[in-house]
Amino acid sequence: MLQRQAERFGDRPLLRMNGQRWLHRDTAPIAARRASALAQAGVQRGDRIALMSSNRLEFLEVFLGSGWLGAAVVPVNTASMGPQIGYFLANSGAELLVIEAQWLPRLQTAELGRTRLREIWVLDAEGGDAWPDFTGVQMHAYAADASLGLAPLPPADVQPGDPLAILYTSGTTGPAKGVISPHAQYHWWGANSADILGVGIDDVLCTTLPLFHINALNTFAQAALTGAEVVFEPRFSASGFWAAMHACGATVVYLLGAMVPILLAQPVRDEERGHRVRVGLGPGVPAAASAAFRERTGVALIEGYGSTETSFVIATAPGDPPRGAMGRLRPGFDACVVDAQDVPLPDGEAGELLLRADAPHAFSSGYFQMADKTVEAWRNLWFHTGDRVVREPDGTFRFIDRIKDAIRRRGENISSYEVEQVLMSHPAVAECAVFPVRSELAEDEVMVALVPRAGCAVDPAELARFCEARLPYFAVPRYVDLLADLPRTENGKVQKYRLRERGVTAGTWDRGPAVRKLAAA
Repeated sequence: MLQRQAERFGDRPLLRMNGQRWLHRDTAPIAARRASALAQAGVQRGDRIALMSSNRLEFLEVFLGSGWLGAAVVPVNTASMGPQIGYFLANSGAELLVIEAQWLPRLQTAELGRTRLREIWVLDAEGGDAWPDFTGVQMHAYAADASLGLAPLPPADVQPGDPLAILYTSGTTGPAKGVISPHAQYHWWGANSADILGVGIDDVLCTTLPLFHINALNTFAQAALTGAEVVFEPRFSASGFWAAMHACGATVVYLLGAMVPILLAQPVRDEERGHRVRVGLGPGVPAAASAAFRERTGVALIEGYGSTETSFVIATAPGDPPRGAMGRLRPGFDACVVDAQDVPLPDGEAGELLLRADAPHAFSSGYFQMADKTVEAWRNLWFHTGDRVVREPDGTFRFIDRIKDAIRRRGENISSYEVEQVLMSHPAVAECAVFPVRSELAEDEVMVALVPRAGCAVDPAELARFCEARLPYFAVPRYVDLLADLPRTENGKVQKYRLRERGVTAGTWDRGPAVRKLAAA
């Protein structure tokens, strides 16, 4: 990819980040020099390199250099604390860690003695005297490419199925799983996303998402494949989002579901219209929020579906009206909706979404050091997504729920997603998360944690009446918690497991046990 882009796009701008720029022809030499430094440190083909960094050029230097060498990068969520970092290092078997100096103190509780770590490269190093002492681990300042004085390393003879990265998922149960992402999967992520968004050579892609997540890493591949330019912002800022898009001249933006309601809750600003953005990627955005976003900003959002294990496999088309659908299956992939025994279900009936790809190595090769989980997820030669969906007769897929987040109450299955859609249509609700809690009847009760819009007050009793007119009686939330914010991962995903663990508190509003209703004769 890097050699091809240098030949095709040469002196065209590729990347802007933190005031620095790369041209398309710069990346292959940068990767080759960083690969040489990694090799000098003893990194060999097939090794793993852990990387805990914010959005900065060094992240991409290590990522590209590792791939050039034939090693695999292990991006670490920058919100991770010592025990999580220790687990990622131990499970991946990484011997080298590249980390920003600000997070070195977290390693003191990472139990590095249980890992294979032998060397740490410190970003933003200002003298090693203040560094913690980790027995048996060498500490070095991260050296800039220009100061290395090393000859560029020839590219390794990497194959499409060779691992490029191990991406740990933020699972809600059990230890995190390291998704093995081969070189070909990374290519297909970029190729499919660029095609869906219509990315061309004159586009400027801008993301505020973290590079340790496949969404942001994918934007680099989109630019490399099409000759476009990508801008990486340090972080998401609701108040500064549109000013940043205007300043960089963005034409394509990347938003996760929760980010759109957050932006809509901001005061209206001139920058919301004074921009060049023509399209945005917005998976998981509620239909009402997507429509309001388009009316207010002029930006149409593309809905879609993909996971770290797969690719961008289902998407809507530009111009499709927001209606809460995931979209249609993309060329090059196959999908099936099945019951608990993997038996295909007819259109209109909800079941688990299974996926597979036509091209070899277009999906993950499995979970690192977890053969049992790999077999379980890829049983019967399909990847089992764990998501409940419906395929409509016209071929459109509609998301219902994560299977493990499904709520069963009064003998009925309830989709937390559908309840959330109703709650989000209430004018006083900015964000919400619906989840099950156990009732005194040993079944599920529906609970919602919600964030009111700025300047609005939410009356739980009035909200319940609002839901009664829009949901089956058994789906109306019994419990309501009003919060200032919802717990999230670093990339903005709501952590429902933390809400479930918190459960009903003294401050939770309770509408009382729902009256059992008899069906009309």
